[in-house]
Amino acid sequence: MPRYFFNVHDVKPSIDEHGEELPDDEAAWKEATSFAGALIKDIDGEFRPGQEWSLEVTDDAGKSLYQIHISAKAKK
Repeated sequence: MPRYFFNVHDVKPSIDEHGEELPDDEAAWKEATSFAGALIKDIDGEFRPGQEWSLEVTDDAGKSLYQIHISAKAKK
Protein backbone atom coordinates (compact mmCIF):
# COMPACT_ATOMS: atom_id res chain seq x y z
CA MET A 1 0.00 0.00 0.00
CA PRO A 2 1.35 3.49 -0.85
CA ARG A 3 2.54 5.82 1.90
CA TYR A 4 1.46 9.46 1.99
CA PHE A 5 2.91 12.33 4.00
CA PHE A 6 0.93 15.29 5.36
CA ASN A 7 3.15 18.35 5.85
CA VAL A 8 1.85 21.50 7.52
CA HIS A 9 3.39 24.81 6.48
CA ASP A 10 2.72 27.79 8.74
CA VAL A 11 4.58 29.85 11.33
CA LYS A 12 5.92 26.58 12.82
CA PRO A 13 6.16 24.08 9.94
CA SER A 14 5.53 20.43 10.76
CA ILE A 15 7.04 17.84 8.42
CA ASP A 16 5.44 14.39 8.56
CA GLU A 17 8.33 11.95 8.89
CA HIS A 18 6.24 8.79 9.28
CA GLY A 19 3.41 9.14 6.77
CA GLU A 20 0.34 7.01 6.52
CA GLU A 21 -0.40 3.99 4.37
CA LEU A 22 -3.55 4.51 2.32
CA PRO A 23 -5.02 2.60 -0.63
CA ASP A 24 -4.69 5.36 -3.25
CA ASP A 25 -4.50 9.09 -4.06
CA GLU A 26 -8.26 9.53 -3.57
CA ALA A 27 -8.01 8.15 -0.02
CA ALA A 28 -5.08 10.52 0.61
CA TRP A 29 -7.21 13.47 -0.56
CA LYS A 30 -10.05 12.49 1.76
CA GLU A 31 -7.61 12.15 4.67
CA ALA A 32 -6.08 15.55 3.79
CA THR A 33 -9.44 17.32 3.92
CA SER A 34 -10.36 15.70 7.24
CA PHE A 35 -6.93 16.43 8.71
CA ALA A 36 -6.97 20.05 7.46
CA GLY A 37 -10.40 20.61 8.99
CA ALA A 38 -9.21 19.39 12.37
CA LEU A 39 -6.05 21.50 12.21
CA ILE A 40 -7.93 24.64 11.21
CA LYS A 41 -10.06 24.29 14.34
CA ASP A 42 -6.82 24.38 16.35
CA ILE A 43 -5.75 27.74 14.89
CA ASP A 44 -9.07 29.34 15.84
CA GLY A 45 -8.39 32.80 17.21
CA GLU A 46 -4.66 32.63 16.48
CA PHE A 47 -4.71 32.99 12.69
CA ARG A 48 -4.07 36.64 11.84
CA PRO A 49 -4.28 38.80 8.70
CA GLY A 50 -1.10 38.47 6.68
CA GLN A 51 -0.54 34.86 7.69
CA GLU A 52 -0.69 31.79 5.49
CA TRP A 53 -1.35 28.15 6.32
CA SER A 54 -1.12 25.11 4.07
CA LEU A 55 -1.25 21.36 4.13
CA GLU A 56 0.76 19.55 1.46
CA VAL A 57 0.31 15.88 0.65
CA THR A 58 3.33 14.11 -0.84
CA ASP A 59 3.93 10.55 -1.92
CA ASP A 60 6.78 8.20 -0.95
CA ALA A 61 9.06 9.78 -3.56
CA GLY A 62 8.42 13.28 -2.17
CA LYS A 63 6.24 14.31 -5.13
CA SER A 64 3.64 16.92 -4.17
CA LEU A 65 0.16 15.57 -4.93
CA TYR A 66 -2.19 18.03 -3.25
CA GLN A 67 -2.06 21.31 -1.38
CA ILE A 68 -4.73 23.00 0.68
CA HIS A 69 -3.83 26.63 1.16
CA ILE A 70 -5.42 29.32 3.36
CA SER A 71 -4.32 32.93 3.55
CA ALA A 72 -5.77 35.91 5.35
CA LYS A 73 -5.55 39.58 4.61
CA ALA A 74 -7.11 42.66 6.13
CA LYS A 75 -9.61 44.50 3.98
CA LYS A 76 -8.73 48.19 3.71
